[in-house]
Amino acid sequence: MNNSRPQVLLTNPIHEQEHLRLAQAADVTVAPDTQPDTLRRLIRDAQVLIVRSKLPDDIFQHQQQLRGVIRHGVGLDMIPMAQACAHRIPVANIPGSNTASVVEYCVAAMLHFNRRLPRMLLDDPSRDWAEARRCADQAREINGLTLGIVGVGTIGRALASVAQALGMHVLGLTRRPETLPEGVAAADKTQLFRQSDIVVLSCPLTDETRGLVDASALACMKPDALLINVARGPVVDTNALLTALREKRLRGAMLDVHDQQPIPEGLYPKGLEHLFLTPHVAAITQSSMQRMSRGAVDEALRLLDGQRFLNLVNPEIYQP
Repeated sequence: MNNSRPQVLLTNPIHEQEHLRLAQAADVTVAPDTQPDTLRRLIRDAQVLIVRSKLPDDIFQHQQQLRGVIRHGVGLDMIPMAQACAHRIPVANIPGSNTASVVEYCVAAMLHFNRRLPRMLLDDPSRDWAEARRCADQAREINGLTLGIVGVGTIGRALASVAQALGMHVLGLTRRPETLPEGVAAADKTQLFRQSDIVVLSCPLTDETRGLVDASALACMKPDALLINVARGPVVDTNALLTALREKRLRGAMLDVHDQQPIPEGLYPKGLEHLFLTPHVAAITQSSMQRMSRGAVDEALRLLDGQRFLNLVNPEIYQP
């Protein structure tokens, strides 16, 4: 390694083409694992850190020459922001880079539940024909259903637009209802959970949203409603959700994010009907990975060139 070159640490691999572009300007190290002690050791020599995994809360106490941190994506909960600000370390993210991927995931989840396509796949076309056709009798169109979106930011607004194009009615729960896009009706928490056929969680994890979907919210939901979580696991009270599914007070849940990641043994009961789990992949496609990596490398090169981040999220560090 040429120590005269800037050192960039990646918590996880990024898009290969963008890695090569970054390597033309810096020595790039990919962490062999994301264990806290590994990241604490590697951060000492890094001038730039690109983040795809949760950082230990004390990570910035171990850096010696860190000039900036870049979130390979949008959500900042993987980064101890208070500590970054305390150490006056600039942080950037890549807004909008994964919006299309998350929206498509939500639409796929809605269709998965309502059109029941997996149950109608023909393993043996001649033998399974009649049984598969009977499954269609229970299928529902999403046209005419009511979609409730919790957190109508960039992703929520894009999802609302697609849902309206599909003929859905859309409700939005947000701190600033005056900013809701045209055609999205403002609703309070009780109204949204009571009236929606499908609820999508796309809000950031904050003190206000932690445990937002609790037993009382779930009790408001229609028994044939669907919950989709592409926000963060702790937005949902997992035990309350599992109880509602067990007691068939909720038709189903599609969870892409979880209280603990990777999912440990025993977090969810085995064989619970209509609980569908994915490994935090809603934002990940070939296209979004390239967009996120390109944006992260652009920001890294900008910083190494002596400029400020374009998508700086903590500008207060530059205040006196």
